[in-house]
Amino acid sequence: MSDDNQPDARTDGGTGIVPPDDETPTWSERKSRRAGLPRLTYEYFERARREDQDLREQSTYVERDVLGFPTWPHELIRNLALTSFFVGMLLLLSATLPPHIGNPANPSSTPAIILPDWYLYWSFGLLKLGDLNPAISLLGEQKLMADRTYGVLANVVIVGAIAIVPFLNKGSARRPVEQPFWAAVGMGGVTFAFTISMLSIQNIMPMNVSLLFDLTFLAPLVVGAITYAVLKTMREGYMYDLNRRYYRLRPPK
Repeated sequence: MSDDNQPDARTDGGTGIVPPDDETPTWSERKSRRAGLPRLTYEYFERARREDQDLREQSTYVERDVLGFPTWPHELIRNLALTSFFVGMLLLLSATLPPHIGNPANPSSTPAIILPDWYLYWSFGLLKLGDLNPAISLLGEQKLMADRTYGVLANVVIVGAIAIVPFLNKGSARRPVEQPFWAAVGMGGVTFAFTISMLSIQNIMPMNVSLLFDLTFLAPLVVGAITYAVLKTMREGYMYDLNRRYYRLRPPK
């Protein structure tokens, strides 16, 4: 016992590898955690700390692993709690604010505006690219294919381009700043999906149709160029900091 009547800070029967410090609980604090999730969490981190200390004493080169939580009970209990919360919120909203159901549709009349579900607006917009369907002079200024066929072909081209991107980009980058070009391609694609969706509802958009048609193809190029320029300027400083942190955790022999 010390002069201020506080128990001595000592390890609880361990190997003594990890010395007591500000981050290490005292002996009485450890004994108070006898069961439950806090006790399991403490034991897991204590074991990881001691293993890390053993590695540091045995070798000058340390390959440090990322410290994580075990699946049971930590991850499962957390995920169950979050899932229960969101399911409860959905049930509460559906019970207190039920959606309004309008009058049934008249099967004998056609609606003035026919639109698909919102997540298919981009595909519906590709069907309205008839203005880009070229008229060939050798055929008497006739189009090589019908506008609807041209729209279906545009869907095939876009979906095929999206499907082939993972095979073209096989790098190990995990952040946009590490590969500015592909990040710019992604931002341009997202912008094009948004603008082509706006084109699909041009009959209810308060904008000139010609201007909307031009923005559909110009906006993705502008957004992609800005994204590439910004990430390119950030890349040099980011790679410097990344390498510095890497060699700090894994010092060379």
